[in-house]
Order: sequence, then structure tokens, then C-alpha cells
Amino acid sequence: MRVAHPKQMTLGEVDISQIQFNPRSRDDIPRILRGLQHVYMNESLREAIFKLLETEIQPTVSKRVGRLGMALWNILVLGVLRLDLNADYDRIVELANQHITLRQMLGHGVYNDYEYNYQSIVDNVSLLTPELLEKINTLVVQEGHVLVKKAEEALHGRCDSFVVETHVEYPTDIGLLFEAMRQAMTLMGRWSEEAGQTEWRQYRHNIKQIKRLVRAAQRCKHRKIKDDSNDAVKQAHSELLNISRDYLVKIQESEQALMQLCPDALRQQALQGWITHALRQLDQTERRVLNGEVIPHSEKVFSLYQPHTEWISKGKAGVPVELGMRVCILEDRYRFILHHQVMEKETDDKVAVAMVKEAQKKFPCLRVVSFDKGFHSPENQDVLSTLLDQAALPRKGRLNEAARQHEQSEEFRHARRQHASVESAINALEIHGLDRCPDDGIDGFKRYVALAVLTRNIHRIGDILWQRDRQYERRRQAARQGHLNRKAA
Repeated sequence: MRVAHPKQMTLGEVDISQIQFNPRSRDDIPRILRGLQHVYMNESLREAIFKLLETEIQPTVSKRVGRLGMALWNILVLGVLRLDLNADYDRIVELANQHITLRQMLGHGVYNDYEYNYQSIVDNVSLLTPELLEKINTLVVQEGHVLVKKAEEALHGRCDSFVVETHVEYPTDIGLLFEAMRQAMTLMGRWSEEAGQTEWRQYRHNIKQIKRLVRAAQRCKHRKIKDDSNDAVKQAHSELLNISRDYLVKIQESEQALMQLCPDALRQQALQGWITHALRQLDQTERRVLNGEVIPHSEKVFSLYQPHTEWISKGKAGVPVELGMRVCILEDRYRFILHHQVMEKETDDKVAVAMVKEAQKKFPCLRVVSFDKGFHSPENQDVLSTLLDQAALPRKGRLNEAARQHEQSEEFRHARRQHASVESAINALEIHGLDRCPDDGIDGFKRYVALAVLTRNIHRIGDILWQRDRQYERRRQAARQGHLNRKAA
């Protein structure tokens, strides 16, 4: 049984529309809660969001019978709060159980001692899908435009990409080899113990043996040796590769015996995955260190646990390489993010047209968009000129006369001057959780990015309303002080 939000209030509960915030607070929590409060108070927006949540999150679960699960509104609030604070789930659990204003937003009164637990929040927030969050984000941005934009006004946007890092360590050949061997040997050791076999009773000692060889190879590399053909380096790597191959052969022999004695298809599938990783790293290490080959970039894997991780070098000062994935965003002049895209092995010039088309499906009034030179291609220039009134996309290389006149026009130059503001949006996203993704898998990565974009737009609504509330409070205090002054006179 799951409901969007309980309609019947309990004793001591405060209606969400009546929650009061300290106008002098400089923390992020009151602002994001103010934005959520506005979303809830707008009846048409609230019903549209609740309908999406009910349709997308476990639609087959009964709304009348069964154990009561977490309300859909609470799932959205806790997910948004996690990204806005760039917090882990432990802090969210503490806030959900102890923060008075947040508990009011979640629908808990002073006499309600309901306590959230860690795994419940993790499981429920994971039900939010990137597609669902994107639909909710469109509704939120439309509501934000109602606050700041004239209905007939055309939208001006700016598009740029940045790297969201994945939660991985710096990859090396032998480091990835050790991880694959460790996982395969641990899986085989535990499987053998459950089957009553003693062949792998010393698997923990065997793992330590491989680790010592890895450390020895690393020490050889760190001794200011400039050439991998050095005998000491080759010797250390050869010993590591030889013993790893011996253990892999033993693992494969034991696997066949265990499948006959104690079959487990899921465990066998996992084991085969780690064996495949280990064989690939053995081959690449031998080719690079012993044979002096250069491994093609397309053959490399940069993380065994987050295989979607990419090696990205954007030429930034002090940041030679980033391990993660590119994310492209399109922001409007009112600082709302209209659309985003996770770029899987794509460059900027491959997504420029798709970004504009998808954004225009949601916001047909988008007529001007600025880009960096990285988005340029002759095809993009032609297509974007038909989609937009003004596509401020600088060309690369020498310009012909027509292109020079176009880029020197007042409209083009104005759009380019406004383009730098997109860096503020990127910085805000990184501060509020999108610097590094802690979630696992490509699906978790996309969900994390989509939730960060939605959170940013709700926070933006909260900032707008917060400033209005502050101005109203100042005018009220000024009027009150003027009344007291006139009364004293």
C-alpha cells in the first residue's frame, strides 16, 4: 500500500502551506524547503507531479490494502534534499528524524515519533527513474517561468558540458588486475567453503601473496625508472603475471568441479565476469610492459565496478584528466535548466542538435541558444540555423566574410556575452552534489544527474521566493517603524 501523500492530517501536524521559515537563515535547507513548499501549494502542479509519481513508481502496488509504505511525496523530498546538501544517506537519515522543519514538510506532527531508517530511504529514493525526474523537472521549470517570465517572451538559452566524476580510484593495469583476481579468488573460496571443499581454504593468504607482488611491481615503477624495458620492472611484472595465470587455471578447474557438486548459476556467472576482467588485464599488462606495445584507448577499461567510467582530458589548467562522464546542460536566462543529457562516449559536437530539439519539445519558445566552439561542425551550423532564430555557435579556424559578419552582429555578440553565465549553473550543480556521483552503475549515474538538475531548479524557485519574502519583510518592518515614529511624534 502506497499513497502520494496522506490526505487526513494527524494531531499536532502542521499543514505544509503553513510552515514558517526563518527569513534570516543563510543555510540551504530553508531555501530548498521553500521551493518544495511552493510546489506543494500549487494545486495543479502538485496533482500533476503526484500523478506522475503514482504512474511511474510501482504502479501495480495497491493503494488500499497492504502495509503502508513511504509516501511518494516523502520520497521526492528526501531525494531532493540529499542532492541539495551534497550529503550521504546517513546525514539524510539524521535530518529526517531530528530536523523539525523537515519533518513538518514530510507530514509528521509533534506527536508523531515515526523514525526513518537508512535502508528504507536508500531503497525508496532508488525508485525514482531518470525519465520520471525529467518529466517532473519540466513541470517545475514551467512553474518557475510563471514566477519570472512573461508568457509571450522568447527564451534565450546557453549550452555547455562538464564532467561528473564517478566514485573510482585512479586506474592502473596491475591495480585492475589485482581487483579482478581478489574478487575471483574470494568468490571461489566462499563457494568452496559452502560446498565443503578444502582446496581453497587458504584463499585469503593467496590474495595477500598477489598483493605483495603488485606492491613490488609498483615500487619498481616508482624508483625513477624512465623506461618500462628495465629488467627489474619486467621481472616484477613477469612474476605477478605468471602466478596470476596459475591461479586462474586453478579457479577454472575448481569451477567445473563445483558446478557438478554444488551448482550455482548466478555465482558461476559472476565468477566468469571476474575471470574475463582478469584475462583482459593480463593480456594488456603483458603487451604494454613486456612487449612495449601501446594499448589502444578503445580497449581500455578504467574501472571494474563502474565500467561506464571514461578517461576525459578537456585541457583544463591543473586538471590533466578526469574519470567520469560528460553531462551537457541547457540553461535559460532565468537560471533554470531546461534540459540535460548524459553523454555516453560522445563529444560536444554530437549532442548540440539533440539538446536543442529536446528542449524545444518541452519549451517551444526557445529561440536563441549560445554554444562554445567545441559544439561546432558544419552540419550543426546548418541545422541549428533552421531550428533557432539565433544560434550563437562560433566557428573554428579562419572565417570567410559571411561568417565574420554573422559573428560580429550585435545579436550574436550579445548572446556570446551572456554565455559565460552557464559556468555559474555548472558550479551550482557541482556544489550541490554533482561534483562526483557516489551511486553505482550507469542507471544510478543517470538517476543521480537527473535528480541533481531537478533539485537545482527547485532550489532556484526557493531562491526567488526567498528574496520576495525578504523584501516583503523589510517593507513590513519599515512600515511598522514609520508608524511608531509618527506615533512618538
